[in-house]
Amino acid sequence: MRARARAERERLAAEAAAERTARAAAAARRRARLDKLGVRFDKLGVRSLSPSTRGRGRQTGALAVRRRNQTRLLIALLVVANVVVWLIDPSWAARALALVASVLVAPVLYTVLFRKA
Repeated sequence: MRARARAERERLAAEAAAERTARAAAAARRRARLDKLGVRFDKLGVRSLSPSTRGRGRQTGALAVRRRNQTRLLIALLVVANVVVWLIDPSWAARALALVASVLVAPVLYTVLFRKA
């Protein structure tokens, strides 16, 4: 009786191992096929199909550097403003309002500070 039960368990374990091996082989074939097509996988295993994330990296021109610096400056100003509100006013409502206002005002402030004309 025990021998039959053990043999059945071993048979089921062997079937499960064969199924796992088949699934791993299918996944490897799928990854190879998608790599051949130029589709990349991120750490979570999700396909990245957007053209902006296909290994081009970030822009390196002078205009891109200037735009990044302007964005960093604006973010620094907004963080400083939020820290000042955080230190001056102890109420959570004022802190939340300052945070929401800074998010809503950021595009307008960027346009006003860094417009071309």
